Amino acid sequence: MVVAKIDTSKKIKVFLVDDSALVRQVLTACLESHPNIQVIGQASDPLFALEKMQKDWPDVLVLDVEMPRMDGITFLRKIMAERPTPSIICSTLTEDGAAITLDALAAGAVGVFTKAKLGLKESLQQISGELIKQIELAARSHPHAMPRKPALKEAFEAPVEIAAAAARPLLTTTDRVVALGTSTGGTQALEVLLRQLPVDCPGIVIVQHMPEKFTAAFAKRLDSVCKIEVREAKHMDRVRPGLALVAPGGLHMQLKRSGAQYFVEVFDGPPVNRHKPSVDVLFRSVARHAGQNAIGVILTGMGDDGARGLLAMRESGSRTVAQDEASCVVFGMPKEALRLGAAQSSEPLNNLPRVIVQYARSAGIAAEA
Repeated sequence: MVVAKIDTSKKIKVFLVDDSALVRQVLTACLESHPNIQVIGQASDPLFALEKMQKDWPDVLVLDVEMPRMDGITFLRKIMAERPTPSIICSTLTEDGAAITLDALAAGAVGVFTKAKLGLKESLQQISGELIKQIELAARSHPHAMPRKPALKEAFEAPVEIAAAAARPLLTTTDRVVALGTSTGGTQALEVLLRQLPVDCPGIVIVQHMPEKFTAAFAKRLDSVCKIEVREAKHMDRVRPGLALVAPGGLHMQLKRSGAQYFVEVFDGPPVNRHKPSVDVLFRSVARHAGQNAIGVILTGMGDDGARGLLAMRESGSRTVAQDEASCVVFGMPKEALRLGAAQSSEPLNNLPRVIVQYARSAGIAAEA
């Protein structure tokens, strides 16, 4: 596997693939105005793009997903299999656009930017600043070749090691919670993790940095490949074994407790650490209301959202874990958690399902003692 290496002392080389000449024209003008970005080429479809890119490979690829001859998802999968390259995909804020975007993220894209169908030129000019930020972040990411996804039947059968650890019933109450926080690269990481968990795992609460309208489709996608139930959280949903609740895009989510039962509050408010939902908001609430009855896991992502919240969880008695650098697309969030001493250990992504199951089993044994 070859991973694109970025020399931060040089301009970020960007290649644009979009079947709209107007989109390519406007984005090229916007990006070229930035001193650290160079548009090295553009193409109207992936086949033309691949031919041009072989001569000068980009640091970051900006890719439309709906194009003639070869669609963007097929092209992205080919790139990620042969030469993983940080890729940002264009999408529209529609239900269909959200589904396609999730396919792209699952295929290995590290970012998404949305474009309006009306007033396209003005829309692109307005969002060019956000695209530039995403390009700068993408250039520092380390996408991996995407592993083969097991068939649906395989997905419903936990690996031998995990199944053995879960041979005895994990929990018969709702007094254990798994809290997960992630950003860039998290859509792939969560799928790898959640689809390996048994149906009797503790209740799970998740913050994935994702725009409004995308989280419902994301949860539905996970639900279709996991043995556990996965859905977008609603205000006052109970946290129970075998259920994962994903915080809605554009809203915060926090854990609360009533007697022996946990539930979530979904609410609006200002961004925290520039994010809404924020991992810190969730983790701090888990520290406050669950403490030693919880495990917190911080996964791949840019920035530091969640690191201080994970520290609060550790200080309250929670088990805390960070994804290791080698398996992260972006090591920012786990790295900051480790720097603060918030995470008790660092684990490869493929080990995390086992860590969660073993935590649940040991907690169940302790409860019986």
